[in-house]
Amino acid sequence: MKVILRENVPNVGKIGDVLEVADGFGRNFLMPRNLATMANDRNVKQMDHTKRVAASRLAKARAKATEDSKQINGLKLTIGKHVGDEGKLFGTVTVREVADLLEEKGFAIDRRDIGLPENIRAIGEYAVTIKLHHDVVAKVTLEVTAAE
Repeated sequence: MKVILRENVPNVGKIGDVLEVADGFGRNFLMPRNLATMANDRNVKQMDHTKRVAASRLAKARAKATEDSKQINGLKLTIGKHVGDEGKLFGTVTVREVADLLEEKGFAIDRRDIGLPENIRAIGEYAVTIKLHHDVVAKVTLEVTAAE
């Protein structure tokens, strides 16, 4: 029996694969769980169309991320925090604070996509990475100063 996988199935294949499987496996396991459909001409064409649409959507997202990366790279953010003796902060600088600073500059970045090098607990400059796409990363400089 020929089937097209609709989802990734461990030890079988990935989404969109056209496979030859045993009749019982396809009829009793894959199809009732909506993991696969029959591989007829209509379904193969529909899957090809879906793949093309997804590829174009991915290309557009990558192009936008690359464009945003050009604007964000080299950006310098400054945050003022309360400082104790020897330039140590009360608390740490969080990714949420960095996301708020980026939002003030006009960039809506999810806090989960911001990578701080370590816990920032002292005054100084730090390199912060921002993941805009799965293979597009921007870098900004975060300057931590004493608040007045």
